[in-house]
Amino acid sequence: MSQQKSLIWAARLLSAVFNPLYLPLVGLLALFGFSYLSLLPWLYKLEVITLVYFFTILLPMAIIRTYRHYQGWNLIELGRRERRAVPYVISIVCYFTCTYTMERLHIPHFMRSILVAALSIQIVCAMINSWWKISTHTAAIGGVAGALFAFGEIFVFNPVWWLCLTFLLAGLLGTSRMILRQHSLSQVIGGFFVGFFCAPLCILFLP
Repeated sequence: MSQQKSLIWAARLLSAVFNPLYLPLVGLLALFGFSYLSLLPWLYKLEVITLVYFFTILLPMAIIRTYRHYQGWNLIELGRRERRAVPYVISIVCYFTCTYTMERLHIPHFMRSILVAALSIQIVCAMINSWWKISTHTAAIGGVAGALFAFGEIFVFNPVWWLCLTFLLAGLLGTSRMILRQHSLSQVIGGFFVGFFCAPLCILFLP
């Protein structure tokens, strides 16, 4: 029994650490750390990070939490397919606002493309959710893998080792979602491929 509880605790921790809302900010931090964008002034990078953090993490999480408390639901109850529509709309509106604000501030394309990719993944997942519950956790980590592939093409570097790490994390994350009985294997795999294909298409082909 204690081993089972430890497994569930680890699955919950992994799901919390790799919350889908965190990954656009992680992608931006990686771009600042491993590309020529690292040469930008630290104050400018801090301003961009703060903007993205506010619109993709702080604001949607606060609104979704308020909505959940208003409905009297816990996190498990909110995870039911028919109850995910409003959280999807909240996150999509917040992501769109962030993308629009970044465009108005003339923030470089490579930074905005991460948000556009995340927004497109949210929209596709929301559309699929109308008839089938798909995993947004694995869609987000799939988006990271797809973005690595795209930026490898743009910046001409070999992303194989980073992709191996991302695939390993995706496997662990998908397993944790199944352990928590939030998704089936097909929903986990479907989410990953949504992210994996949406991200590079947005980064490589959208202006």
